[in-house]
Amino acid sequence: MFIRVYEGEDDIISVLKYIIEKKLTEVYPTIEIVLRIIATTPVTVASAERSFSRLNIIKTYLRNSMTQDRLSALAILSIENDVAHSLDYCALIKDFSLRKSRKHQF
Repeated sequence: MFIRVYEGEDDIISVLKYIIEKKLTEVYPTIEIVLRIIATTPVTVASAERSFSRLNIIKTYLRNSMTQDRLSALAILSIENDVAHSLDYCALIKDFSLRKSRKHQF
């Protein structure tokens, strides 16, 4: 039924825009949901593959003895490296040292 109504290009984004612009989401709710899932799937797969690729780079033969917590932390730092580069390490070290300090200030 939808093929008879649709007049446009055959790519997913064009069909999804057509359904939204013509307010056909109530008439064809399943088609809209499927098109949204298909339109977002490649991004999800690529980011998952990138994460596993980074994990393989981090966990080399020499680092097999590290704990799971440290491996997870290194993986997050490697995947989110743009956020890690924007951090002020001096302030983080100072804050950490003040919180973990055993000396009492009088």
